[in-house]
Amino acid sequence: MTLNLNGLIPATVLPMYADGSIDEVALRSYIGWIAGQGPVALAINVDTGEGPHLTHDEKVRVLRVVRDVTDLPIVAGLAGPSTDAAVRQARDFKEAGANALLVFPIPAYLSEPLDIRVPVAYHEAIAEVGLPMILFQLQPALAGLNFEPETLRAMASVEGVVAIKEASFDARRFVDTARLIAELPRPITLLTGNDNFILESFMLGATGALIGFGAVMTREQVDMIDAWNAGRIDDAMALGRRVQRLADVVFARPVGDYRVRLKECLRILGVLDAAHVRRPLMPLGDAERAHLTSVLSEVGLLEDGHARSRSVAV
Repeated sequence: MTLNLNGLIPATVLPMYADGSIDEVALRSYIGWIAGQGPVALAINVDTGEGPHLTHDEKVRVLRVVRDVTDLPIVAGLAGPSTDAAVRQARDFKEAGANALLVFPIPAYLSEPLDIRVPVAYHEAIAEVGLPMILFQLQPALAGLNFEPETLRAMASVEGVVAIKEASFDARRFVDTARLIAELPRPITLLTGNDNFILESFMLGATGALIGFGAVMTREQVDMIDAWNAGRIDDAMALGRRVQRLADVVFARPVGDYRVRLKECLRILGVLDAAHVRRPLMPLGDAERAHLTSVLSEVGLLEDGHARSRSVAV
């Protein structure tokens, strides 16, 4: 399978029952819906899909269900935290249908200064499994860290690294990372993970977006990226304003609530039947649900309280 990362790669949500168990029927329906919206791949078991709260067996099962529903490339979240655990996970994820790995920062990186040898050796060991790897620079507010330039260069040089997801939520850092990537002896793909400046990321050098906000308003983001790539700047800007309006609400403080906000948006739109999240994540209150409904109407996804046809499941 050819791995094309130039486009939208939604980080998908994971439908659940009220007790926090996985709703496989709803998962199949949701994956069928989002796969039909035009993304180039799907990111599974990452933060948006509550990956940190899943067992290893659950992650493998989710991958198998997704692979059964769609032929789109699957980027699986890989969390370690030890090297041996990460290698075992990578092998199991590959066998379950994953086509690439999004390699999350691990607790061993939380040292100042970080010994460059640690992330390099970690990625080299995972590379032996044979799946393409995506580096992950993630804002500390979501349990990540921002790498020093020399560390990023060393990590990017590991054979098997094909891209970086830059999710610092900092436009200045994004620009610096884009320049660093462009100067590498072996260039890799720059993916934005910055839900706070999605279209602007493409203006600054991204060629793909691996983002949680891709879980909703998916078709509009695909169309926005297509318009930008085709040079239809006015169309891209118009779509970008709508997309960013809702994204800014979904990723408002506290930013960790973006997971349940995404599920609530999908519930309001009729894509999901419920917006349950796994504890310790918390549900939204009535006031915030009402605000999401209002903004969904404002950006054109709801009409007279009902989802517009292209935003609902088929």
